[in-house]
Amino acid sequence: MIGSRLIPVRRSRSARAGFTLVEVLATLALIGIVIPVSMRGVTLALNAASHAKHQAAAATLAESKLSELVAQGDWSFGAGSGDFGTDWPGYQWSCTTANPDPNVNVTEVAVTVTWTERGQQRDVSIATFVYAGTGTTTTGGPP
Repeated sequence: MIGSRLIPVRRSRSARAGFTLVEVLATLALIGIVIPVSMRGVTLALNAASHAKHQAAAATLAESKLSELVAQGDWSFGAGSGDFGTDWPGYQWSCTTANPDPNVNVTEVAVTVTWTERGQQRDVSIATFVYAGTGTTTTGGPP
């Protein structure tokens, strides 16, 4: 191998290790913009999920209390209120009745469940109509 020549090997840009200062600064600026915006989105999503959870729980509690009042006949005693005990702290209920037409024995019974969320009073209401018969029974024939 007499007279062989060495060919200089050039290193390509991809073979160099590391980043330039401009690349690092551009990345830091991009991260500084993206992270606060994404964290705000996460916060909004968590707040919406919390509100939906409270609202669903309140609707379930209101439906349960309304069914209980109608089944036991406690709605006929007028307005009532209370809480759900230690199982559901922070939730209160109130019951109101209204007779839209005094000529008809139908009463509207409404249950409202309230709770405090992020310092604001929130509520869910559920209502139904109950037939309040006179207790007399009529048997066949025209009146």
